[in-house]
Amino acid sequence: MRRAMRWAGAVAAFAAAPLPAQNPTSVIAVLPFENSGSYGQDKENFEALEVGIPAILSGTLSAHPGLRAADPGAVSRALTQQRLGDARRIDAASATAVAKAAGARYVVTGSFADFYGKFRINARVVDAQSGQILKVVSNDDPKLQDRAQLAAILQLVGERIVAAAGLPPYPADAADRRRAVPTEALTEYSRGLLFEGRGEKAKAAQAYERALSAYPEYPDARDGLQRVRGA
Repeated sequence: MRRAMRWAGAVAAFAAAPLPAQNPTSVIAVLPFENSGSYGQDKENFEALEVGIPAILSGTLSAHPGLRAADPGAVSRALTQQRLGDARRIDAASATAVAKAAGARYVVTGSFADFYGKFRINARVVDAQSGQILKVVSNDDPKLQDRAQLAAILQLVGERIVAAAGLPPYPADAADRRRAVPTEALTEYSRGLLFEGRGEKAKAAQAYERALSAYPEYPDARDGLQRVRGA
């Protein structure tokens, strides 16, 4: 159950950060991503990415004018109700149940693997109305599988999720802003979420500070730092 507990704790932290205000046509829920076998970094980095990737991808999808990420607290409660822990992979049926409980039209779940810097993400896009997997999307281009390109990888996955939902492409400026965040900042932000979810506010603050050192204009890390400092 450790992965489920990490996710629940990080969701509680992420839920405190307001999502972008917009008039969405569809709500989408991003569920935990499974580490399907990663090597080459500190284990804690991979634990952090299990909770960081869904949070970052939620932000990426919320940057699209036709989408809004489902309330993280509602998603966490729905996951608890479904009793989804380490021993059970999130399939289309359980993902659909979570999406409906969280009031989402679409749901995304999947896995990642980092093999000494070669980074792959596979995300399943599920229609919560029909319960069918609309598409499995990935960064399948060998030219976009370097860990150093993590922001661009997540943006590409986000764009393919948007296309699978039948929505128009991202506005160019929104996509460019998300691609600009360096991998170091994304990793430290993920570590901040992990520590914050554990209640280790001092370590979370240090991680968010390192994220901001790597990318001073990173709003998610700035929001995280304000949360743990009580500002």
